[in-house]
Amino acid sequence: MAGNRVKARGESVLAERFAVFAECLLTGVWIAVASLGVVTYPAAFAAGARHLRRRTAHEGGGWREFVADFRRALRGGWLAGFAGWAAVAAVWVDVQAARAGIPGGPLVGAVGVVALIAVVVAGLRAAAVWEPDARWRTLLAQAWRRTVLDPAGSFLIITGLAVVALSAWFVAPLAVPVLGAVAAAAVAVEERYRHR
Repeated sequence: MAGNRVKARGESVLAERFAVFAECLLTGVWIAVASLGVVTYPAAFAAGARHLRRRTAHEGGGWREFVADFRRALRGGWLAGFAGWAAVAAVWVDVQAARAGIPGGPLVGAVGVVALIAVVVAGLRAAAVWEPDARWRTLLAQAWRRTVLDPAGSFLIITGLAVVALSAWFVAPLAVPVLGAVAAAAVAVEERYRHR
């Protein structure tokens, strides 16, 4: 891929950083569109993260590469997406038990919510390092370890998710481009972990 390296000559640091920010927002739109298949969100985030890694490495890439990566990531990614929705359903049942006043319900509900957040963070960390030859099961197992061993990085991803939630709460359409910022945060956290 070194032959595809692209960088504008004389581009200022500010201009380069703004270009990366703009690319994150565009990638968020791509991720949102690719996630419309309900169980396709892990593949969409994986393709988005790979696109952002190429962009920050000054390698060529665009919509076509994103779509090709999305198709490859979808091979096993749809199962991860299905498992994610199953986890959401299980937590919903826990929260309903807590609301119904079942003894121990509030504790079970709180544990369920915390576990769901950990699963989401591990999923985003797995998507951030996805490569075309990677198996989702292996990626998720390794990401789970990193989620536990790197609490600071996991907290940064949780903060990014909170930004998406607040964006959606204030102005719903803002949540779409901000998804790219969450993917970028996961990529940055994984890069930080790799260099520790």
